[in-house]
Formats: sequence, structure tokens, C-alpha cells
Amino acid sequence: MSWRVANTCAERKFGSATRKQIIMFFADKASDDGSGIWCSKGTIQRHTELGETTVKRTVREFLKEGILVETGARTCKNGFTVVYRIDLAKVEALDPTLEPEIETGSTVAPVQSGPGTGATVAGVPGPPRPPNHPTTIHKPPTCRREAAADEEIEKILAAYPPDRLRGKAVCIAQIEEAMKEGVAPENLRQAIQAYANGSAGFTRSKVCFSDNWFQSRRWQAYVEKQGEDREKATALQADHHARLACWISDRNPICEHITAPQVTALLASKLVTQAQIQAAGLRS
Repeated sequence: MSWRVANTCAERKFGSATRKQIIMFFADKASDDGSGIWCSKGTIQRHTELGETTVKRTVREFLKEGILVETGARTCKNGFTVVYRIDLAKVEALDPTLEPEIETGSTVAPVQSGPGTGATVAGVPGPPRPPNHPTTIHKPPTCRREAAADEEIEKILAAYPPDRLRGKAVCIAQIEEAMKEGVAPENLRQAIQAYANGSAGFTRSKVCFSDNWFQSRRWQAYVEKQGEDREKATALQADHHARLACWISDRNPICEHITAPQVTALLASKLVTQAQIQAAGLRS
């Protein structure tokens, strides 16, 4: 466990309690530079008591955002476990959890213009009231962030087939709710595109209008399916890289078919060393 990584993550906002809980679990397994994290999604699910789909979706989002980076794989009883690294630079770029410092107007040994409010005993007044201090801490301006969110929502709505748009206010409310749950706008757009492609050519009585589509959360099945497909592709790629690394370490003659981009990817994942590459007769 690295207290440095855990403190860095604890002091940043990740968008939801679910995302914060999962990144803190990763931080608990990290070295001081954020690397060396290996734990299966099943392990994360058991320890956090979150849903399996939620864990998978959140890890995919962290990978897409660059907060998590895949650095290799480790063998285990079920095959292999992906090794991750937390990109501390990405984490430190997130909004801090600390409240901004607000000027209160108080000074050292301030002069109190008003009378004390305490009771008077034998002519001695009670303690004076403290210097003025705002009862409400104002949040920093969020106009820019709100404008960016509105722009994302408009892009999502624009992806829906125009002849099936209905109830814009309802759609916007449902999209905002999905985004608060941690669903990436790009995932929603891809879900809409998948639905549009799958229902192309349907008669009007067979299609779903946008307000009903969002209210019934029909996007969720598409988002989960796309996430599973990406996860399978990542697993296949990691398995393929593991086989290539074995060929290189064994100096198998078949190494001559390994391409330069594959060599670069293997070096980046630290599955092989530069010395092994050279010994196998390859170039990086």
C-alpha cells in the first residue's frame, strides 16, 4: 500500500462515490509511483460489494480517461490478471476536494463595533461575539463546466434518429441522471448509434421514441455490451502479447514474424526487455 497514492486519490474528485471507492481500492494496492497493481475485477467486486457490471464499466472508464494504464499481465490460476498503473499526473489534474479559501474580512485583534451578546455578571460583560464570518461557503463558479455538460448532452441527443425525437426535457433529465451515475457521454452516443443501426428500416410502430428509450434505460444494455466487447478485445490482446513474449524469451524461430509495432508494445508493457529483443534478433 502507498500512502502517497492513497492521499493523492483521496484529495481529488472522481465524479461519483462509486468511482472514488474503486480508485481508492486500486490505490491501496499501488506502489509509490502508482504502478504494480494487480487484482481481478472479481476481487474488486467482492471487496467493494459493488455490482460486477458497475466495476467493469468503471475500470473501462478509468482506462479511457487515462487515469488507469495497463502495463502488462500476471499469470494466475484462472489464466492471467491485468497489471495496472495509476497515472498520478492525471489524478492530480482533477478537481480537489478541498473548499476554496474565502476571504472573511477579519483581521488580527479586530475591532468589534457591536456590543457583546453574553450575559452580564456583577457588571462584567460576557464574551463578545466573534468576528463576522460568512455562514455559507460559496462554491467556485461552475458556468464553464455546466456549459461543457450542456454541449455533451446536445451531442448525445443529436445522435438519436431525428424522426424519433420526442420530449426533449425528459431526455435531457434522463441523460443528466445517467452521466451522474458515471456513464461517459461517448458511451451513450455509441449506444444510440448501435440502436439506430440495429433498428434502421423499422416501421414507425416498431421503433422507440427518445423519451421512452431514455426513461426505460434501453441504453444500458448497449453500454454494457460494448464494454464487454472492449474488455474481451483487451484480454485477447494481453494474451497475444504474453505469447509473443514467450516466443521472444525462448528465441523461437517464429519471432521473425513479430512486427516492429508489436515489439514496441511489448517493451511498453514491460513483458520483455531490450536485451531479450536483441537476443531474439529483433529491432525495436
